[in-house]
Amino acid sequence: MLRIGPDGTVSRTLVSGRVLHHERVRDALLRHLEKDLGPVALPRVPASLQPFTVAEYFPTLGVTPYHDPRQHAVSLAYIVPVTGDCRPRQDALDLVWFSPQEAVSEAVQSEMPGGHGVLLKQALAHVGCVG
Repeated sequence: MLRIGPDGTVSRTLVSGRVLHHERVRDALLRHLEKDLGPVALPRVPASLQPFTVAEYFPTLGVTPYHDPRQHAVSLAYIVPVTGDCRPRQDALDLVWFSPQEAVSEAVQSEMPGGHGVLLKQALAHVGCVG
C-alpha cells in the first residue's frame, strides 16, 4: 500500500495496526484488513490463526530491523490470502500488486521504512517465493 505518514512522507507499507482492549487478535486482523483493503477484499483468515513471525519494534534504531519511533511494540505477522477486490481506504493512497521478485527489489524495499521491507521478505521466504 502507498500511504501518507503523520509527518507527510509517502511510503509503501503492509496492513498493520493495534489490537484494541478486549479485542481478539482475529477480530483486529479482520478490522485492519477491511480498513485498509476495503469491505470486499474477502480475506481468507484460517480457523487456526498462526503468525509466520513475531517482530519486535524498538524506538531506538538498530536494536532489531524493526523501528517505530513512537513505541516499543511486539507485532504478530500473518499471511492472509484475499480473494476479492482490494481498494485502498482510510489513509491508503494506492494499492499495487508486485511479483515476489519486484517486492524484494531494492527499489521497492527502499520505499518501505521501519522494517516493513524485511517483514515482506520474511513473508515471501515463509511461503517459498524467495530464498
